[in-house]
Amino acid sequence: MARKTAGTFQKLKDNNEKIAMLTAYDYSTAQVLEEAGIDGILVGDSLAQVVLGYESTHSVTLDEMLIFVKAVSRGAKNSFIVGDMPFMSYNLSTEQGLENAGKMIKAGANAVKLEGCNRHILTLTRRCVESGIPVLGHLGFTPQLLNTIGGYKIQGKSYETAEKILESAKKLEKAGAFAIVLELMPADSAQYITQNLSIPTIGIGAGAGCSGQIVVIDDILGKFTDFTPKFVKKYANLHDTIMESVQKYSSEVKEGIFPSKEQSFELKEEEREKFNAG
Repeated sequence: MARKTAGTFQKLKDNNEKIAMLTAYDYSTAQVLEEAGIDGILVGDSLAQVVLGYESTHSVTLDEMLIFVKAVSRGAKNSFIVGDMPFMSYNLSTEQGLENAGKMIKAGANAVKLEGCNRHILTLTRRCVESGIPVLGHLGFTPQLLNTIGGYKIQGKSYETAEKILESAKKLEKAGAFAIVLELMPADSAQYITQNLSIPTIGIGAGAGCSGQIVVIDDILGKFTDFTPKFVKKYANLHDTIMESVQKYSSEVKEGIFPSKEQSFELKEEEREKFNAG
């Protein structure tokens, strides 16, 4: 299997093929996603809540993110892996952002994701791209700006606000971003933005008009149950499957059913006789 690149995303868009991405965090899951042929894996800062149990994405550190980027890159050696730059790991200066983006690449990511579109983000995007680091933009609802946005609010709810997001998207495109995530937007707004960009858009809660889609693997598998976003479709119910399996295991241990001979190692007959004689 040939390694997928940022250029793969543009080819899919140009061929009118949808892009399928998933957010994942560990070695074994990454192996499955690569085998399934997923177009890209985001090691998202959502691992703060999904994996580490933090209340928000603000709590996860760059060092913590790098651990999971390394794990995913070991499991998906030919997939296109995007490392999510966590809160305040790229906001202080262009130099800080470029240095930490480089750490993501050295850890195994093939690109980084940056939220927003202020002057600093545009400068950092250009510097990253000039340095050989592909950048995935992120507009609409941007979780790292949760406190200034004022909560989990749908963005681009009018033509005027959608135009402003499109303006930001065009700036990111000009700065060199290879694609842009559009989060929590009405489908019409996201489709309008997508149609007016040359680079792909990846929707999350932004309707079917985007160039592709991304959701969290734990959400679609029904494993993470703290909350389920409206835009998530569950393709499995691993929470209940795991619960039933663990309960059955516990019961069999207590009843002496597990482990059976099938799960045990046996001595040779002559050695067993020594134990019996003793």
